[in-house]
Amino acid sequence: MKQTLILKLAVATILAAYPGIGSMAQQSNINLSHNPQKDTEGLIPFSASLNSPEVNDDQTVTFRVKAPDAKVVELSGAMLTVMHERKPIPFIKGEDGIWTLKIGPLPVDMYQYNIRIDGVSMADPNNTQAAFTAMPPYSELIIHGDGPQWYDAKEGEHGSITRHIYHSSVTNGERDMYVYTPPFYNPEKEYPVLYLMGGSGELPSNWMYDGRVNFIMDNLIAEGKAVPMIIAIINNQVVHRNHPQHADLTFDIMARELKEVIVPFVDKHYKTIANAHGRALSGLSMGGRHTMFSGMERNLDLFANFGVLSAGDNTAEETLKTFLNDPKVKEKVDYLFVGQGTEEQSGFFNVRVKGLIDALNAHGIEHEYYSGGHGGHDWSTWRHLLYYRFLPNLFKK
Repeated sequence: MKQTLILKLAVATILAAYPGIGSMAQQSNINLSHNPQKDTEGLIPFSASLNSPEVNDDQTVTFRVKAPDAKVVELSGAMLTVMHERKPIPFIKGEDGIWTLKIGPLPVDMYQYNIRIDGVSMADPNNTQAAFTAMPPYSELIIHGDGPQWYDAKEGEHGSITRHIYHSSVTNGERDMYVYTPPFYNPEKEYPVLYLMGGSGELPSNWMYDGRVNFIMDNLIAEGKAVPMIIAIINNQVVHRNHPQHADLTFDIMARELKEVIVPFVDKHYKTIANAHGRALSGLSMGGRHTMFSGMERNLDLFANFGVLSAGDNTAEETLKTFLNDPKVKEKVDYLFVGQGTEEQSGFFNVRVKGLIDALNAHGIEHEYYSGGHGGHDWSTWRHLLYYRFLPNLFKK
């Protein structure tokens, strides 16, 4: 009895000191929390040596790295765009060998970053929120607001995601795709399908973990803003990205993969609206170019809806010749969206986007152009484009 009382008092003391315990913790991975990097229990992530990053309610962030023998530690990666920084940001070394950096406040969002130690770029060794892609991994910084955002898991009904392994006669090997089915999915009902692709550095899983497309779709459906649809998240890595002839080979191979393998597979395993008007093709960056050259130019009979995210072509008059000069293109296309981030509206990527927009305008092809969010060529932009423009307008015609 005495031991029980002592235990209860100890628990009460801990709960008083850390009121968030039992509900959330710094990178505890217990719940799909909107604030996983807020320190509520005074605990460090499992197998880590320090709390990093530590995100406060005022949206400031402290990074920590234990590297007593290092000469230079810096913050780098895509998140520097929102900070309007062009060069890596240095940490300050303490006498205990711990390097620290405090930044912010930052807008509520998710950001990708790396730590550079003496010139070597790596994921944050203390952060459990890591992304594994078609390029070396990076870490995720999650700046939380007062509650779950439009890209977070919210209480309510959720769709399901199935990983399919299939054989491709085009790439001559086993490949994978992830298929999202919406809440209350009815296998007897026909659904439209969005085929969604990543960029040069992405694998299909990135649209879930970085893109949060399943949560975005769940929330849009719950808000009555989008048509319930199937989303096939596909692998558009069909040629080694560093192959010297990548641009010459990839679009024809991906066009075949879509027509001969991917679309037939989805139509066979799901109840779909199996015509062009029931299908959409979209992708970010390289996936946006696959949307143009493997979809619009080579497979207009398969798709009537397109989303070109952070992509385009400054020689579109030549590279999209078949699409632009199709006498029935206006009848064939239901919805064509071109979008980019606010911080992309200058430089290399904007030149490509402008080239595509100019070509569409010259041929009188109806489309929607939108630029928004506070990001650049990164996941902050691509999530924003999906939620605020592309998905709500898809399959509405």
